Amino acid sequence: MSTLVVQIPQRRHLHASGPLGGPASGPAEASGPGTEYQHVTSPDGLVLDAQGQCAAALLPKASTIVAVLADADVSWHRITLPKAPPARLRAALGGLLEEALLEDADDVHLALAPAAIAGQPTWVAAVSRRWLRGELAALEKADVFVDRVVPMSWPDDPPIGHFAETQTGASASAGGPALGIAVNWAHAGGVASVRLQGGLARALIPAPAPAETRWSATPGAVAAAEQWLGAPVRVMPPAQRLLQSARSLWNLRQFELARRTRGGRALRDSARKLFSPEWRAVRYGALALAAAQIIGLNLWAWHQRDAISAKQAAMQSLVRASYPNVSALDVQRDAQAVLQRESQTLRTLAGKPGDTDLEPMLQAAASAWPADRPAVDSLRFEPGRLTLSAAGWSAPQVEQFRSLLRPGGWQVEAGEGRLTLSRAPLGGRS
Repeated sequence: MSTLVVQIPQRRHLHASGPLGGPASGPAEASGPGTEYQHVTSPDGLVLDAQGQCAAALLPKASTIVAVLADADVSWHRITLPKAPPARLRAALGGLLEEALLEDADDVHLALAPAAIAGQPTWVAAVSRRWLRGELAALEKADVFVDRVVPMSWPDDPPIGHFAETQTGASASAGGPALGIAVNWAHAGGVASVRLQGGLARALIPAPAPAETRWSATPGAVAAAEQWLGAPVRVMPPAQRLLQSARSLWNLRQFELARRTRGGRALRDSARKLFSPEWRAVRYGALALAAAQIIGLNLWAWHQRDAISAKQAAMQSLVRASYPNVSALDVQRDAQAVLQRESQTLRTLAGKPGDTDLEPMLQAAASAWPADRPAVDSLRFEPGRLTLSAAGWSAPQVEQFRSLLRPGGWQVEAGEGRLTLSRAPLGGRS
């Protein structure tokens, strides 16, 4: 499963950095359309495959996308996790941290440590909600859908110290060259990023540091780091640190920023994949198959129309041959109706009753009459319709009467103590 790790650019602030270990105060804007993102790719999340810097729209595709926040953009707070239902947990956290946060609680996004247990001490990460939401929106606008958001570093034991170049003062705000070295100190008591200049770093990091401390530095900061420590440090390029951070168990996409559109993303990814150059042959094959189906259906419909027309022509020829005195227009309009009408006329002239005459209809009704019912006491006949009185009949008796007559082509209507017998339409059912 391929992984893309994207570095979210550090917030641009209007004035000085905030207190130790917390994000700087002051307004900040999300990255714009021209922002370029440092990124790395990995086939399994462990081995570095490639690295680069490009605009969001040019980022490589991957099955999993992880965004990493800079150390200075996340503040850390140690609390006892309140016992609150999930729907109210975010509000409860805001109430606990209201005095510790640099911004209004409603303007801060909060995230709990992995496997946090209610009633137990835990860490809470705090990030500017508006800024983080803007960063995610900028990536999603370029079809980069982030699965996880992780911090660059987090409270950990054994401690981790990482040295890197940093920008300070006016040069930083103007995008100038690096002017100093900063150390990021992540330990069981929190996370802090401070410059080596001055005595704050010496006061923050114990001397000697714990023996199990893991020290590292970017290539440009190795010399200063070893001089400051008086010991060698491991070289860790920024790309390698990005990949290491992506393996964190933290995920800041919680509460209002939790992923809720995985189904929609899967649909968009499938559509994008389908219209990619690699799937051109599949698209052409699908179009050819659809075209073949449409052509085949039209050919079959044309064949069926010809067959029906041939049968209609044969019936019209039969009627014209049997009844030469009938108008050709009547035969062409409805040959079946002409055939029934002329047959009934011949039957009448011969003195034989037709199917819709009184005698055949009485015979049909008598053949299905229930043995436990008395003879009918009244009836009414209209051409093609025979109505019989059926007062006191039960529903099973009516249904039995109907089912016995149905195979002979009769339909029975029941209602208001009467049964009406008539010929069922061709192809119809009672």
